[in-house]
Amino acid sequence: QVQLVESGGGLVQAGGSLRLSCAASGRAFSPYRMGWFRQAPGKEREFVAALRWTFSSTYYADSVKGRFTISRDSAKNTGYLQMNSLKPEDTAVYYCAAEVSYHANYARSDSYAYWGQGTQVTVSS
Repeated sequence: QVQLVESGGGLVQAGGSLRLSCAASGRAFSPYRMGWFRQAPGKEREFVAALRWTFSSTYYADSVKGRFTISRDSAKNTGYLQMNSLKPEDTAVYYCAAEVSYHANYARSDSYAYWGQGTQVTVSS
């Protein structure tokens, strides 16, 4: 079993930055991909970014491309989401997730088997 724990959320002004962390524990952690999703109040959960764990290939939603960077430290079993130039519309609960085996669509939440509890990110205008 894999447990994922996010941290690093908080309140920031528009234009500011935050770095989210996703620490994995449990059995040896080597997912096919790690993903970040977010859910704003009254909205569906949406894809933010994903990273191929072994080869570090990255994928981003258009809304965050150029502002967010996904990365990982495999030695620490930890993934990161660096968020720069934050906007009020980035306000949401952010979740990390682990895709255990290959799925064709990395942007679908049902491609991921393990999820963290979420961390709140609030961007004030």
